[in-house]
Amino acid sequence: MEFFDVLKNRHSIRSFKQKEIEEDKLKKIIEAAISAPSAGNLQSYDIVVVKNPFNKERIAQASLNQDFIAEAPVVLIFLANKKRASKYGKRGKELYCVQDATIAAAYSQLAAVDLGLSSVWIGAFDEEKIRKIIKAPDYAIPVAILPIGYPAEEPYKTQRRKDVIHDEKW
Repeated sequence: MEFFDVLKNRHSIRSFKQKEIEEDKLKKIIEAAISAPSAGNLQSYDIVVVKNPFNKERIAQASLNQDFIAEAPVVLIFLANKKRASKYGKRGKELYCVQDATIAAAYSQLAAVDLGLSSVWIGAFDEEKIRKIIKAPDYAIPVAILPIGYPAEEPYKTQRRKDVIHDEKW
């Protein structure tokens, strides 16, 4: 798929077919995440791949009962790794690692579209509960959850703002 077609075809999907994601496709999604730019090339993020139905259910509950999360064959959790970003002091630990994790998540989301899959960005969750479910260390902060699968619904197109661009005299 051409890049701008990927952008045009990326929509949030909250219903997934009960069809496994092929391992080669999952590998390509992970490779896309790893290829994402990062501050100082520190790659100050971690990705947890969740396939276990019990854990996906717990993640859904910890995400304000967004039950569709458990339907997805794969759930990726992106964590900001404050320890890796410590080279840049406070700004690295509070911002750069979060940016690194979110850029990796965005690359994953676009790669999924290119592979015929769909996802939805989840930001509403209990950070501490998610950390406990995946047994993340204290320095790893969950910042995004990405359920991925084959869509079981037709996406609806949302309007995009046209007033986001300003010149330097804003």
